[in-house]
Amino acid sequence: MELGIGTPALLFSTVSLLMIAFTNRFMSMASLIRGLHEKFQQNPAESILKQIQNLRLRMTLIQYMQIIAIISLILSVICMFLLFMNEQLIARWFFGLGLLGMSIALGLSAWEITISTKALEVELSDMEDVLGKHQ
Repeated sequence: MELGIGTPALLFSTVSLLMIAFTNRFMSMASLIRGLHEKFQQNPAESILKQIQNLRLRMTLIQYMQIIAIISLILSVICMFLLFMNEQLIARWFFGLGLLGMSIALGLSAWEITISTKALEVELSDMEDVLGKHQ
């Protein structure tokens, strides 16, 4: 199988879209953390501390997702350069590593979404408990 220069170039649009999504998640979490910080300053509750611990893990995952996606993009650039230099075999390895990196970043993204969903489920159950007491 011959690897053409257009094949690794496909990762550019994919990585760009993923980086936008990862950055949007990061920005929304930063806003949430600032709000929780303000709440914690007014009322240092343990529930806020648990949310902060959850957000710390999510922030770390997003950081790794972004770094791995960038590395995947760099590997694709190297692959394209190697193709330009007619180094097919080495280029394939770099492209494969780029795809592996992208897969890892997507797996971390799925893990972060799972954590986020569980945190929201806790919030919803807290509200349901309050509603159940008032009925």
